[in-house]
Amino acid sequence: MNGYITVQEAAEKWGVTERQVQLWCKSKKITGATMLSRIWIIPEHAERPSPPRKRKRTKNNGTAF
Repeated sequence: MNGYITVQEAAEKWGVTERQVQLWCKSKKITGATMLSRIWIIPEHAERPSPPRKRKRTKNNGTAF
């Protein structure tokens, strides 16, 4: 399909698993991703979602959690 790539192609392009790309599509983190029948199609120029911020672990009363 012109102008779109598959989940497999996006995963390879962004260096993540296919499942991660599917989850991003489902949660609408990839702008323009659309489900066609049972297949996600992603615009060729879509950007990889930014990774979530990691929470800094702190000690609470001397114990780490």
